[in-house]
Amino acid sequence: MTAALQHTPDAAAPESAPVLEIRGLHVRFEVGAGRLPAVDGVDLTLRQGEVLALVGESGSGKSALAMSLVGLNRGPRTHIGGTADFDGRDLVAASERELRGVRGKEIAVVFQDALAALNPLHRAGAQVSEMIRAHRDVPRAQATARAVELLGEVGIAGPERAARAYPHQLSGGMRQRVMIAMGLANDPALLIADEPTTALDVTIQAQVLAVLKRVQRDHGTAVLLITHDLGVVAEVADRVAVMYAGRIVEQGPREEVLFRPQHPYTMGLLGSVPPIDGPVLRRLPTIPGSPLTGVDRPTGCAFAPRCPFVHAACAERPELRQRHGADGHLDACALPASGRATARSQGGSA
Repeated sequence: MTAALQHTPDAAAPESAPVLEIRGLHVRFEVGAGRLPAVDGVDLTLRQGEVLALVGESGSGKSALAMSLVGLNRGPRTHIGGTADFDGRDLVAASERELRGVRGKEIAVVFQDALAALNPLHRAGAQVSEMIRAHRDVPRAQATARAVELLGEVGIAGPERAARAYPHQLSGGMRQRVMIAMGLANDPALLIADEPTTALDVTIQAQVLAVLKRVQRDHGTAVLLITHDLGVVAEVADRVAVMYAGRIVEQGPREEVLFRPQHPYTMGLLGSVPPIDGPVLRRLPTIPGSPLTGVDRPTGCAFAPRCPFVHAACAERPELRQRHGADGHLDACALPASGRATARSQGGSA
């Protein structure tokens, strides 16, 4: 499933009310050489019942963006600016006390390493019920019964037995489902899934993704899915935002971004996916160079040092805007239409 992209009907949710509106978000970390711009002025909107996939290479700022929303990367050497409006509250300006009331109740996080995220000394069911009781005044027996129900809802066979198990006694896929059950414990408006299928085999990946889609459909939960796996994006996303060097370089409906990409970086990512038909390639195309990692960034387009189609206009930083016919399909590239056609024909790689 994750080895190639398949063209499937776009399952985007109908236009609904925004759950989260991010404007001008910046996240900078103090390092030895100065301030590292992990997130550099991001605007995003996530609507109710929508899966928004945030895509990019490691180090592009995806997790830094997501963790800043719930205050999990705050510290004396972290500088966060901009706004993140969630149900009338600015998460960036919220105090730690206010965020504790939001985390796990209205915004839940599913981490990529469930074995590390779960407490090895407590049974799976106890950890789910603890999440319920942390935000609701309910008897222990009621929370325990609800925890078993949740484990069943996320597709765990024999939820009573799984509830009595310790994390190390469960498979990777089951542990990830326990994390999702914990996330759903208080019926959150937003679920942040940070690389939820990492290190899982293809069959288990499909099962976990099916759970996320069911959560979206049955609960109306908005899902922010962080991933570098374009096969996962093709499977579950409604909209896609492509991130590079802390900025969004392209975003739009899934079908538009995956099958009509406009930015050379997006084209390069897609060109690196093995095809499911046609001749077998001896070597997959790659994006030349390496992602930016230092504190110094180009004054113009951040992708210019790696882009085979760089030209004079790239010396100025392009803004994210609609440059072609598709409604809601935005990109931050100064290439003219003829240059984009050439880039697409070459897969965005050198």
